[in-house]
Amino acid sequence: MTTPHFPLKIACLSKTDASRAEVFSPFNEQLLGTVDQANKADIDKALSTAHSLFKDRSQWLSVVERIGILEKAVEMMKAEAESLAVGAAEEGGKPLIDSQVEMNRCIDSIRACIDGLRNDAPHTIPMGINPASQHRLTTIRKEPIGVVVAISAFNHPLNLIAHQVGPAIATGCPVIVKPAEKTPLSCFRLVEIFHKAGLPEGWCQALLTESHEDTESLVTDDRVAFLSFIGSAKVGWYLRSKLAPGTRCALEHGGVAPVIVTKDADIEAAIPGLSKGSFYHAGQVCVSVQRIYAHRSIARQLAEKLAEAAKQLKVGDPVSADTEVGPIIKKSELTRIDDWVKEAINAGAECLCGGKALADNCYAPTVLFNPPANAKVTTSEVFGPVVNVYPFDDIDEALAAANSLPFAFQASVYSRELNAAMYVADKLDASAVMINEHTAFRVDWMPFAGLKHSGLGTGGIPYTMEDMQVEKMIVMTSKGISA
Repeated sequence: MTTPHFPLKIACLSKTDASRAEVFSPFNEQLLGTVDQANKADIDKALSTAHSLFKDRSQWLSVVERIGILEKAVEMMKAEAESLAVGAAEEGGKPLIDSQVEMNRCIDSIRACIDGLRNDAPHTIPMGINPASQHRLTTIRKEPIGVVVAISAFNHPLNLIAHQVGPAIATGCPVIVKPAEKTPLSCFRLVEIFHKAGLPEGWCQALLTESHEDTESLVTDDRVAFLSFIGSAKVGWYLRSKLAPGTRCALEHGGVAPVIVTKDADIEAAIPGLSKGSFYHAGQVCVSVQRIYAHRSIARQLAEKLAEAAKQLKVGDPVSADTEVGPIIKKSELTRIDDWVKEAINAGAECLCGGKALADNCYAPTVLFNPPANAKVTTSEVFGPVVNVYPFDDIDEALAAANSLPFAFQASVYSRELNAAMYVADKLDASAVMINEHTAFRVDWMPFAGLKHSGLGTGGIPYTMEDMQVEKMIVMTSKGISA
């Protein structure tokens, strides 16, 4: 079978001499495809095209046109859903059962963009309430903010593109998307669908860059109005510091998600969710369950039951229909995860299951009991299939530990006692607190926001659409408007 190749998706650019990036399966290292890489001249071409489109209002796409394109894209995505899910599982390592769910969410995310356009009506500012404002009427309209640059991550190669590119198309912003180097094929396939659905190529361009310096030149160009960045906190905060004056941004980084389990919690009911939240996509999720603080009277029981659930998980080929935990995205990350786990064990943590690398770049789902407070698995995002259980005696002690890090994203509490659950939810540092649900719960229209070191701004389809628009107030003055 011929290995697919994707040229740069830069409008009116045809190259035969571009350098190529090879994309391999993280599971079996099979070559899955090749993608052309953009140099600085190519990046400038993409930016010039996007900026020219935005500056010429006669070329703007109407709301009716945008809705029509997105509706057609949804139908095409539905027709290709299975092949897109398989492709995402191959290149990203997320098990097929979860990639299929992600593909459904991807489609739903584009539907949410359509819904946002259908329901976004202009609003007004009160006039006629003092002498200066008499005989006046206002309306506030929304317009696209300008050129959007979207830098995406590997762990949700379909739905992250939908969350970054979909709102840009919906709001009428020309968008340039750079997918993760490990998972660009899903992005290029989705962009092809948008083009086939009728979106002119200049309105959505996709590229990989030859170097990090080239990516920085794309992001920091003064023609960029909005940066959507999902990925490393170190890179995201650095790029924010380099943005041109006036460029707005949204950053989504990782967390070290805490869960508090009170002494009256229903452990049997909690285990399936905690297992899913801990080991979904091998823990390579920014809101993955990582730190579970359980009352000492139940902590051991909970940890052992969670370990039993972890041992039952099928680890292996992500394309296999029965695989529940796939590979780590790259070998260096597998080594790092193993080093962190061994460090914790050597410092006193008890390993109840896992704690070892497996074949084909996989890592055994791991439950650690009571790692030290200063262990890396406690203080930093593991981004692997590793979860820690810590016993506590006092709920405020558990809250202090949960809130002790410079990261805050989603958190959860398990309890059958309403007052206890609400007390914890009120005191946790988090943008969202789930009660009797794991920390990785999400639907695509809800707000999704990293706080402190975990991010800037609010994700979620309607919130991203809001970020990608500016409000223009029009004030009408007429003696025909009653005082």
